[in-house]
Amino acid sequence: MKDEQKKILGEKRRDLLLQWLKDSNAPLTGSDLSKRTNVSRQVIVQDISLLKARNEPIMATSQGYLYMSRTQAEQKQTRIIACKHGPEESERELLLLVDHGVTVKDVIVEHSVYGELTASLGLRNRKDVANFIDKIRSAKAAFLLELTKGGHLHTVEADSSKQLDEACDALREAGILVEE
Repeated sequence: MKDEQKKILGEKRRDLLLQWLKDSNAPLTGSDLSKRTNVSRQVIVQDISLLKARNEPIMATSQGYLYMSRTQAEQKQTRIIACKHGPEESERELLLLVDHGVTVKDVIVEHSVYGELTASLGLRNRKDVANFIDKIRSAKAAFLLELTKGGHLHTVEADSSKQLDEACDALREAGILVEE
């Protein structure tokens, strides 16, 4: 059982979480944050939800929580792209994007029953992609694109439109980008 005296409570804990997220250049996992504050991971999830409800730009990714400064977000070029491929091409698709300096913020599919489903990814480099693919494989989980016969969207961002254009050219060349 955790030592109750070391548990960081309420608003003080949320202030610390916010500061740690702002100070970190890498995502912080819920497990790490729960250890630092001596509370359960579920409490951390609730705290993050409260902070997001206060319009703090916190993104939940497959690697953990990431604080997106407003100036960072405002300076980035963002685009939604449509892709279609089988699950065996997912790693290739993601690597083509990050290799062009593009961050893959999320994946979006249109489900026939649930409507639009979005999963935050926050993949910025080859290591992030490798960790994401390893998690999918080790959990024996399905990719969201398997719900839609390969069709899906990604919100992507980069420092320049040129990077986004070059990434889209690479996806087009690979037969992954869907255009009308």
